[in-house]
Formats: sequence, structure tokens, C-alpha cells
Amino acid sequence: MAIYQSKSFAQKVKKMRKQEKEILDQEVQRIAQNPSIGEEKKGDLTGVFVHKFKIETTQYLLAYRKIDPDLELVMIGPHENYYRDLKQYLKNR
Repeated sequence: MAIYQSKSFAQKVKKMRKQEKEILDQEVQRIAQNPSIGEEKKGDLTGVFVHKFKIETTQYLLAYRKIDPDLELVMIGPHENYYRDLKQYLKNR
């Protein structure tokens, strides 16, 4: 299974600290082992799964898509305005 990163995802990860990246890597490995771990979205976001996890006290949401047999990491961020930004990102792709 190959794991691809979108441009938006890569930019956000680039700004993270080393400890945050390590936690993110663990979560990505959990998703790779069980892609149905996240919640599948409906409506405008059909086909997108969102996995929620915490880094320190902040809850992060990680959006991904299963593209058999691969995995695309679409977007990561805190909950505030996350779904609005995700919809806009997918619309403009």
C-alpha cells in the first residue's frame, strides 16, 4: 500500500514540531493497518474518511481517501472550520 500526501497536508505537516510528527506517524500507521478506522462522511464529502486524535490537548482531524490499494492523506488540522476548509479544498482540486 502506497500512502500519498496532498499539497495541503504536506504544508501543514512541515510546520509541525518533531514530537507532533511522531504522533501523526503513529496515527497514519493505524489508518494504514485499518483504513475503516475513521468515520466516512456523507453529502459533499462522500468517499472521505475523517480520523480524530489528540496531540497534547488539541484534537486534530485527519481526512483521507481510500484509493484501492493506496491511501491519500488529504488534510489535517484542528476542528475549528475544518469541514468548511476541507470542502473548499476538494472543490478547488
